[in-house]
Amino acid sequence: MRARRRTASTPRGRAPRDVAVVGAGMVGLATAWFLQEGGARVTVYERDRVAAGSSWGNAGWLTPSLAAPLPEPAVLRYGLRAVLDPRSPVYVPLRADVGLLRFLASFARHSTHRQWRRGMAAYGPLNERALGAFDALAAGGVTAGTRASEPFLAVHRSEGEREGLLAELRAIQAAGQPHVAFDVLSGAQARTLEPTLTASAGAAVRIRGQRYLNPPEYVRSLADAVRAQGGVIAEGSGVRELRDTGDGVAVTTGADERRHDAVVVATGAWLGALARRFGVRQPVQAGRGYSFSVPVERMPAGPLYFPAQRVACTPLGDRLRVAGMMEFRRPDEPLDPRRIAAVADAVRPFLSGADLDDRRDEWVGSRPCTGDGLPLLGRTTSPHVFVAGGHGMWGMVQGPVTGMLMAQAVLKDETPAELRPFDPLR
Repeated sequence: MRARRRTASTPRGRAPRDVAVVGAGMVGLATAWFLQEGGARVTVYERDRVAAGSSWGNAGWLTPSLAAPLPEPAVLRYGLRAVLDPRSPVYVPLRADVGLLRFLASFARHSTHRQWRRGMAAYGPLNERALGAFDALAAGGVTAGTRASEPFLAVHRSEGEREGLLAELRAIQAAGQPHVAFDVLSGAQARTLEPTLTASAGAAVRIRGQRYLNPPEYVRSLADAVRAQGGVIAEGSGVRELRDTGDGVAVTTGADERRHDAVVVATGAWLGALARRFGVRQPVQAGRGYSFSVPVERMPAGPLYFPAQRVACTPLGDRLRVAGMMEFRRPDEPLDPRRIAAVADAVRPFLSGADLDDRRDEWVGSRPCTGDGLPLLGRTTSPHVFVAGGHGMWGMVQGPVTGMLMAQAVLKDETPAELRPFDPLR
């Protein structure tokens, strides 16, 4: 699709010095931190509180070896009956919603091998730099750590079921990520590595070089680092309107209006509300995921992934976080308890010593998904308004590298090569 026309950039004698970021999740705060590293003063506007959205309850995986566009041929094989079932891993409630229908049409159009390979080629450079961006944050004062995922096991009932993941990993390697490393394991080998697995684990893949973190702990630590460098994080300050003033942007909240040299919109599933007037027409749909935590007799040594069930398990503190499902609904709709039960039942046959009925922290969050599976990153029709969102399931792992590149785009008024495939005006 042809990009909509941008307003010619007003010549600037200097880089923006006063920049606003809308949204205090992983992407927004990482962008704020790297903007500060580049010398900008930063104000972060957040309608709720730090890490209140999809940055709170997700699995916390930093898995660039798995990060790929969501639209792919296998998703379409679920069939209409499956996606209308509330217990299905991918659920689309039947309702009259023009925006959802538009998104689903785009999603189906991009669920081809050719489109997936094109998207994967775009993802490659981000994924290659993703973990290095976390190292930069650690070196710059973000105290919450990341942990090596050793082992990281993707678990299947059978060798036949495993073939889909192996094909995807090989395709990711072929599409520009040659450093993806994995081992093919029997069920017995997987159970030796991870004794919490039951006999239902009939085959597995061990993926090397991945990490994980505690999402709310990490994002709050990132917020503390932004504040420590003089940044202002205005929680409870929902942005109602952005207005290009010719030499900057007026940001209107419920309380007042403030002017900034530039603004980055990083509001996740709500991105379209502010960005649409600046030429961003790609629909951003909430792909809602569910999670909860349970006690275990023995904590798994590392994250566990159940690809057929689309369920992720992560050791966080003294409880195991269980997360999964993809539900295309409006972001503000209430939690559906049927989906929580479906996640628990899906993983129940595979885990021993996990009390899946003693659930706490039941949560639903809205991943921001685009129809072509690619995030929206860069400048809009206004030279002062930028967007950073639409990462789908990969906002946690790609958030810091996105922030690093977005800071360059804002402060140097240039588009890094890594961001070009993600033009928000496409």
